Amino acid sequence: MKTVYDIILTPVLTEKSYAQFADRKYTFKVDVNANKFQIKEAVEKIFGVEVEKVYTMRYDGKIKNANRRVPTGKTPRYKKAIVKLTAGSKTIEFFDGMA
Repeated sequence: MKTVYDIILTPVLTEKSYAQFADRKYTFKVDVNANKFQIKEAVEKIFGVEVEKVYTMRYDGKIKNANRRVPTGKTPRYKKAIVKLTAGSKTIEFFDGMA
């Protein structure tokens, strides 16, 4: 059985994700097999916040060519989740100094 730390892998820190901090939305890379209920429970337990909604996106790996002699490979697939907090919830302290 997976723990909450196996579900949330890394935060996604991009310009677009920084812009969403004002709307109380935070972006994470999550386990590919995790569903929205597991992601919500993991974020609530790790950060001690209340989650209103979870948006998920799946990305396939991109095809990469090293050169003509090496066979074609792919980058790993991943899943990204945007977590929206409720209006009464506190913010996630990890992201406070970044915006």
